[in-house]
Order: sequence, then C-alpha cells, then structure tokens
Amino acid sequence: MRLIARAMTAKRTARLTKANYEALAELRHTLRGFLRFSEAAAKAAGVPPEQHQALLAIKGFPGRDIITIGELAERLHVQHHSAVGLVDRLVRRQLVRRVRDGADRRRVHVELTARGETLIGRLSAAHLDELRQIGPLLRQLLDTM
Repeated sequence: MRLIARAMTAKRTARLTKANYEALAELRHTLRGFLRFSEAAAKAAGVPPEQHQALLAIKGFPGRDIITIGELAERLHVQHHSAVGLVDRLVRRQLVRRVRDGADRRRVHVELTARGETLIGRLSAAHLDELRQIGPLLRQLLDTM
C-alpha cells in the first residue's frame, strides 16, 4: 500500500500522452485476462484460486520449500489469521502439512505434500504456457512505457 500511496502522490515532470493511457489500459486488460485464466485453471483443477496462490507461494518461496504461516500471509497480502484458515483448508485437502519448528515449538512451518507438489506442477505448467503466449504482447506494452 505504501507503493500505491507514493505512486499517487509522486510529482510527474512529463505529461501523460494518449498513447500512455492506451498502453496502461491494454496492460491492465492483458493482466486481468491472465488472472481470469489463472482463476479458471485453478477451478478446473479442483481448487479455489486462493488455494492455488498459496501453493505457489509456498513452492516459489525464495531459497527454501518450507515457510512459516506468517511468511505465507505476507506473500499473499492477507492477515495472519486468514492464512491460518487457508492452511487449515489445504491440510484438510492433504495438499500441505504443518511442521513444528525443532528449535521453537511455537513456530509452525508449512510444506507441500506430494499431492500438493503434483497439483502445483500441473497448474504452473499451464500458467507458463499461457505466459509464453501473452509474453510478446506484455513485452511490447512495457517497451512503449
């Protein structure tokens, strides 16, 4: 949110052109199309989009394959208690498991199960295919800005 506030209050020395507006609108349209694809792919795989996002956040966490619930909450931009509820649902579906920290039993980590690994692998392959298709348009739009 700080980035948004900073962007909204930043002084602009250059005047925005019609081409800038068109490029921004097309970029937003293309990104929203990708998000709709992502939501549909998750639903087709039998998981709500939020669960897909959580699986990806866990698998894609930099440097390791196990994260804390607090880290998951941060990656998803949700409150800690919302991440706990999401993890509860993922555990019930046997897509993730909780692991207590050996040094601090109060700290809980989350890792993917084999079933979760398979699911995120399938979904990620489909997403990469979609990104390869829209990638040239995204590059072109970013270059115009």
